[in-house]
Amino acid sequence: MYKLPRWPGRKIIRVFKKAGWIVDHIEGSHHILVKDGTETILVVPVHGTKPIKVGLLKRLIKDAGLTNEEFLMLCYKEGRKR
Repeated sequence: MYKLPRWPGRKIIRVFKKAGWIVDHIEGSHHILVKDGTETILVVPVHGTKPIKVGLLKRLIKDAGLTNEEFLMLCYKEGRKR
């Protein structure tokens, strides 16, 4: 099993978009993501190239209704690491 990636917010947002989430709006440096059929929102900080910490990423994955393995499958969907 792969470890969760240490990627900046913009790259993490791309992965959540593959899972059906869309950017609703931006408040400062925080991107607010929503998904049809759920009342949950995800708040992803985008601070340049600064990576999102693992604890926050785990919480975002859980709030999105995904498992770590499902998230990793979306990350490496093409069969190679990015």
